[in-house]
Amino acid sequence: MESKKVTVSGRVQGVYFRDTCRRMALAAGVRGWVRNRPDGTVQALFEGEPDAVEQMVAWAHTGPPQAAVSAVEVTSVPASDPVGFRVVG
Repeated sequence: MESKKVTVSGRVQGVYFRDTCRRMALAAGVRGWVRNRPDGTVQALFEGEPDAVEQMVAWAHTGPPQAAVSAVEVTSVPASDPVGFRVVG
């Protein structure tokens, strides 16, 4: 089991980033959450099998077609065993 927190910068709010992230994570079998932050970034927690988590981290570098990702910060974090994948905030 792997758990990573990502913070995505750029034009990532108002472009369906969170909803697309939720759909991609569910399809990949990844648990966690995604949320907009007041500073204009999007933050997500991806937890699951290492390959699936890495798939989501790679996706975060591009995001949905309307997004313009300029940076992605990735941090390994202790597993918290979230249920499902949800948009928070």
